[in-house]
Amino acid sequence: MNNSKTVFFVIGVLLVILGTFMLIPFFVQFIYDEKNSTFLLSASVTVFVGILLILTNLEENKKLNLQQAFLLTTLSWLGIAIFGCLPFLFSNLDLSFVDAFFESMSGITTTGSTVITNLDDVSKSILIWRAILQWLGGIGVIVMAITILPLLNVGGMQLFRMEGPDTTEKILPKTREITLIISIIYLALTFACGISYWTAGMNIFDSIAHSMTTIATGGFSTYSNSIGYFQNPKIEIISIIFIVSGSIPFIAYLKFVKGDKKIFLKDTQIRGLVYILIISVLLMFFYLMLSNKDYSFAENLRISTFNVVSILSGTGYVTADFSSWGKFPLIFFLFLMFVGGCAGSTTCGIKIFRFQILGHFILNQIKKLIYPNGIFSIKYNNEKISNTFIYSIITFIFLYFFIFFILATLLSLNGLDFITAISGSASAISNVGPGLGDVIGPNGNFNNLPDFSKLSLSLGMLLGRLELFTVLVLFFPSFWKN
Repeated sequence: MNNSKTVFFVIGVLLVILGTFMLIPFFVQFIYDEKNSTFLLSASVTVFVGILLILTNLEENKKLNLQQAFLLTTLSWLGIAIFGCLPFLFSNLDLSFVDAFFESMSGITTTGSTVITNLDDVSKSILIWRAILQWLGGIGVIVMAITILPLLNVGGMQLFRMEGPDTTEKILPKTREITLIISIIYLALTFACGISYWTAGMNIFDSIAHSMTTIATGGFSTYSNSIGYFQNPKIEIISIIFIVSGSIPFIAYLKFVKGDKKIFLKDTQIRGLVYILIISVLLMFFYLMLSNKDYSFAENLRISTFNVVSILSGTGYVTADFSSWGKFPLIFFLFLMFVGGCAGSTTCGIKIFRFQILGHFILNQIKKLIYPNGIFSIKYNNEKISNTFIYSIITFIFLYFFIFFILATLLSLNGLDFITAISGSASAISNVGPGLGDVIGPNGNFNNLPDFSKLSLSLGMLLGRLELFTVLVLFFPSFWKN
């Protein structure tokens, strides 16, 4: 493969950055008097391997072709997950490599599933590392969704191609240009979220950790009871606001900064997100009002809003055990897992724009039955959508559910019950976090699952976060011949 050195050079740079971030928990160890070499050792190994990859793959020509762009995307996330698990492996948590890898993959893909029991007793350095992994994963998702995936025409993501050169060879320069603005916005939202949490009653450590996982819509918490630990309506409202902020396409923020002050009102995908949230919250609110007499009107509204926003966005924070609410919430939340948030945000799932375009396509097919000679076109944000684009979306959705059923089947063959297998598969490929039921539900944990199930779920997380095609195309020999 021509110029494959660029792929490993970039991976080396990413590992050096990852190792540098490991120094943050290292300093946290000093603050909280945690005397061990976990993060110093992890950082040393990661930086050493990163520098080795950089030095052995130096080359003046840093251009990438299509195949290398796909390979780089997949190997980058896989490499970060592998080296990101070192602190878990070297810590006193007594985790196996499979458990450590699962935790790391869950973090970097902003899934939020965990194998760590009793988070309340876990060291501060490990807790902040979990938050850092999700925060890095969040910014990584945004950069990938805005700069790389559209150029690769993956599953309809070309709709979100940025203005400017769109050749694959210019991916890296374009990424550098856009990443700066994105990073500033991302940092500003994280800072604002942290300050808000702190003023609402969280201590400094919890506010920093939760601000990272909130903006990243990751869902890792510093407590086993998640946001429910605080029992603070103000904190829950702040979570809702900033989860929604992380669910909005960062392209919209970029356009707003550039002068388009009405972008949040006129963007089709953002309006779709608002409509889905309002309808979903109202459905859950009325259900709880009719079925649960223990909550007041205000409590029902707050609990309904928080859990709907958390599940739809793939954040996975919980304030209540919704598994005990009856059958309807289980089915409803399973549906929300698949929907996800907006493309170009930190959220998960199939993404709202795909459902919107699919809905227009189905409506046009019905119109053609009524008016056989009629000509109907689909527009999205005032742009005409080609048939090729529509077919890529249909293919993506079909493949999404196909992999979902395959993963659920693998989990069931490994001895998991129906609810655990179905919800576990959905939570992994949609990068949500908690599943449904007693085992992996809001009050459960992934710790007791067999290793094969954990590895299967880890693969599902990676596939879901990288929009399926990015990974699967690597296994087709014909792809490498072009």
